[in-house]
Amino acid sequence: MSSVVEQQHEAGGDPAQGGSGAAHAAAIDMRRALHRETHSSRAVAAVIAGALVIVLCLYALLESAVRAIGQPPWLIDPQTAAERIVALPSGVPPLLLGAAGAVTAAVGLFFFLNAVLPGRRARHLLADRRIAVMVDDEVIAAALARRTRLAANVTQEQVMVVVSQRQVVVNVRPTSGVPVSENAIRQAVEDELQAMGPSPMPQVTINLSTSGVVGA
Repeated sequence: MSSVVEQQHEAGGDPAQGGSGAAHAAAIDMRRALHRETHSSRAVAAVIAGALVIVLCLYALLESAVRAIGQPPWLIDPQTAAERIVALPSGVPPLLLGAAGAVTAAVGLFFFLNAVLPGRRARHLLADRRIAVMVDDEVIAAALARRTRLAANVTQEQVMVVVSQRQVVVNVRPTSGVPVSENAIRQAVEDELQAMGPSPMPQVTINLSTSGVVGA
């Protein structure tokens, strides 16, 4: 570390500025790494879209070249295809037209949702001063379910916890004849979340079933 500072000083740079610049670059790299780990990649959708565009362009170029040299088209003449598109929906069976429209709408919706949705993975960042900690939502749900079982004094089968990006839903089926405090469960779950420090912090919803479970 000292050799790096000496080289910066000899080159006319300020060690303090160099250190702050390196820290800033490291922070940017860390944010990028965290974004990659918490967001799903759109590379697959981009590759599919690019491949479809390339294939269509190559096919159009091929048909145009075949038409230019006076040869019959491979599939359909470009001018004939354009005329049929303009004449739609005449000349096309309704069932085929509906199926083609449904497929086109599904493909368009797939690419549209990939473009506008955040694409977040089922993960949360946990607060830590030294390192970046990422935990799957399933792990958080298991920890909250264990804390809920202790607070409600129920078995594992009587608790189901669902963790999403901004909400935690705790479903509890109490034992028949054994009172369960919703406030106690909520407080226990919120304390566990505060200890974890997930980012973003989800809101807690407690659902107590009206039908109890017969105890063993």
